[in-house]
Amino acid sequence: MRMVQVLKLISTFIKAARKESFLPTKRLLTMSADSNIREGVLLGLGNPLLDITIETDEAFLEKYDLEKDNAIPAKEKHKEMFDEIMHRKYHPQYLPGGATQNTIRVAQWLLKQPKATTFFGCVGEDKYAEILRKTAEEVGVNVHYQVNSDMPTGVCGAVITGGDNRSLVSALGAARFFTHKFLQDTENWKLVETADYYYIGGYVFPVSQESIKMIAEHACENNKTLIMNLSATFLCRYFSKSEINILEYIDVLVGNESEAEMLASQLDFATSDVTEIAFQLMNLPKKNTKRDRMVIITHGHKPLTVARNGEIEKYEIEKVPLGEIKDGNGCGDAFMGGFLAQLVQGAEVIECIRCGNYAASEVLQHWGCTFPEKPDFE
Repeated sequence: MRMVQVLKLISTFIKAARKESFLPTKRLLTMSADSNIREGVLLGLGNPLLDITIETDEAFLEKYDLEKDNAIPAKEKHKEMFDEIMHRKYHPQYLPGGATQNTIRVAQWLLKQPKATTFFGCVGEDKYAEILRKTAEEVGVNVHYQVNSDMPTGVCGAVITGGDNRSLVSALGAARFFTHKFLQDTENWKLVETADYYYIGGYVFPVSQESIKMIAEHACENNKTLIMNLSATFLCRYFSKSEINILEYIDVLVGNESEAEMLASQLDFATSDVTEIAFQLMNLPKKNTKRDRMVIITHGHKPLTVARNGEIEKYEIEKVPLGEIKDGNGCGDAFMGGFLAQLVQGAEVIECIRCGNYAASEVLQHWGCTFPEKPDFE
């Protein structure tokens, strides 16, 4: 069975699901504008997906050849997995997802200023796209989806084990069909020109390298800030490809320890030490020499490694008691949302990380990448 058929089967299962399984419900978040934050200052490009989240054990991971804290594209063998995770015994939660969209939603929640953020991605013409649009717009995101009426909206199976370990399997569906022609539309490109900060996950590389390069070149030529996330080990090869040369455009590079090690091996770094990897990545050539590169490497609950200004720094992560953790999926996305919410306001790195810690700790205590109605970050 082809993956498009799997997606249609998933849609059939979801239609039979109880309405209350979709979270968040019909709440309209109250936003108080901050006049110091400009509309459209942050733009995200990513794959909007509907997350199907379950909590299970390691035997489930072994059954479908999944790894903890990893993300992979769905293959034919995962058709059975999607059938299984939607079984009533797992109490699946259907939640708005897609790593970059999660990050933009969290940043918007913290910024409060309506339409301070913009999100681009591709969805199908179905009610699941409307769920994604609604949850993003409720918090104030300016959502601009490219719509592919021939494909269903993409989904991501989020398998949680041990409380905070997550394995993600994505069937992109319509998200695979985002094109750079969408950016060439006058209205959409005006939103690109309006932004000063751009956040793009590595997941976009297999979808539209042209779109990434268009935004990267615009950011470089106009001395704006490009932030990119390695996103998954299987995507690191795109960052190391000489024909793309994306690293020379990146102002802030983010990844976890495994991703950093994979990228280092593909760049032929003669080290597996994460601190040294961060230092070498920081010092790679840049096209825009007006901005130094910052590299952020996460280590789960261990201190962050940050390379910037020719130095290495370590920052503690705020730990949430195990008994208060509901779902580790979306935690990293939330951290980036908090980080970016401060970065776009010109805050110091330590404040960006403090806000990232706050956002991650809030999301850890909720299912999926969801959060309280109002932030209380100070």
